[in-house]
Amino acid sequence: MKKVILSVCVLFMCCVFFTSCASYTPAGQIIPEHIKNIYVQPVINATNQFGIEGSFTNYITDEFIMDGRLSVVNSSKEADAVIIVTIKRYILEPLTYDVNGVVEQYKLWVIVSASLVDKDNNVSLWTEPNLEGIQIYRDTTRRQSGDSFGDGMTEEEARQIIWTKVSRNIIRRVVKGFGAVTSISSKKVPA
Repeated sequence: MKKVILSVCVLFMCCVFFTSCASYTPAGQIIPEHIKNIYVQPVINATNQFGIEGSFTNYITDEFIMDGRLSVVNSSKEADAVIIVTIKRYILEPLTYDVNGVVEQYKLWVIVSASLVDKDNNVSLWTEPNLEGIQIYRDTTRRQSGDSFGDGMTEEEARQIIWTKVSRNIIRRVVKGFGAVTSISSKKVPA
């Protein structure tokens, strides 16, 4: 009798152990099969930073072309899907100062929203309200020989790095689906 009880307990413990190791992985939300081409709507700039939307639109378009899984078309009438992007926040803040109170290092923080719209069914497939790009950089006007932090960069160069990162995240979200990229919490976004 003791052997039977011991066997049942061991069997129960094995079942508990092996079932606790199992994990749930939700199926990815893959782009619908009928979507073969995409139109990148010109980026909307909701900030007071003038003229940044054109270059960001070009970065997104170039990333879709380099990816090659979807064809990029020139108008929304020809497209199966439309990507809509809005620059919501553009924050440039000083991080470090020298002994004279001159800024040495900046943090550029850009927050965008992105949506993918299925033109055939006229529905939004997904929306990421707070995709972020952050770049910390040293000001190029502070270049000195023997600088251990490198040569620094301009605000434009930092912005290009952010455009590349965010564009790749948008492409990853379109192609790989839900969970490939996530937005930051709305609580983290400054008012």
